[in-house]
Amino acid sequence: MQSFFYSFFVPALFVWLWSTGFIGAKYGLPYAEPFTLLLIRMLLTLTLLGGLAWLLKTRWPGWRAAGHLAITGLLVHGCYLGGVYYAIQGGMPSGIVSLVVGLQPLVTAGVAVLILKETVSWRQWLGLGLGLLGVTLVLLEKFGGAGNPGAGFPLWTLVWALLALTGISIGTVYQKRHGTGADLVAGTIIQYGAAAVFFAVGAMFLETREVVWSVQLQLSMAWLVLGVSIGAILLLMWLIRRGAASQVASLFYLVPPVTAVEAFWLFDERLGVLAIVGGIVSITGVALVVSQRRPV
Repeated sequence: MQSFFYSFFVPALFVWLWSTGFIGAKYGLPYAEPFTLLLIRMLLTLTLLGGLAWLLKTRWPGWRAAGHLAITGLLVHGCYLGGVYYAIQGGMPSGIVSLVVGLQPLVTAGVAVLILKETVSWRQWLGLGLGLLGVTLVLLEKFGGAGNPGAGFPLWTLVWALLALTGISIGTVYQKRHGTGADLVAGTIIQYGAAAVFFAVGAMFLETREVVWSVQLQLSMAWLVLGVSIGAILLLMWLIRRGAASQVASLFYLVPPVTAVEAFWLFDERLGVLAIVGGIVSITGVALVVSQRRPV
């Protein structure tokens, strides 16, 4: 029973928590613009993590290590979350956004080949091809013309989704290459702090910074902060410390279908047959890549 708890239930809980980030974003975005919403989320999260760091008497890294952590934060949190939120606000279904950014293991594997000179097996190349084919099928349905159940979201939202995918993929490789070994809580605070600065600048120059403090926004913000920014991240830290990071990686490709089910249930987001087939093909490709990669 204990083995089942560590090897399946806890990693699956992390995947579910991570998937709800897309849902929470869709609930909150009608009441605040993306960078403004993310800035508030980061500031609330930093306040809570700061208290946790004080209680744990966290050891802080040096300036050089902090600089690497800040760059990782700009990529993994700033570009990733900013891209996801703007794509969702623009009308891209949250399930499709999740599928696009869910290609992260594929893109990371490709970047690792170019930057870290890692070798890629034939199964990984097959996975890369299937992942790209799957997303192509989904987008063909979405932009295939009138009569498609999910057609109609603007093409520019794909640019934001691709920015999110690029940010988290390059950020993952950067973190692997410049791993600092810093305290996990301290490292998370520095990464979130860098992302907060990024969102503050974006909100200042691109948005009106108006917020409607509705009950729905407050509830979604509470979940995004406690459930995702703190709950999911600290759970991931716990898994890594117990040596279960490989289980997390192998289940990560379940995030898109979990998000799609949640979006269908909560927002009636529907996918046609071609998009469903494309999603299955893409998830299969990611699974082939992840199953061959070593834990970071």
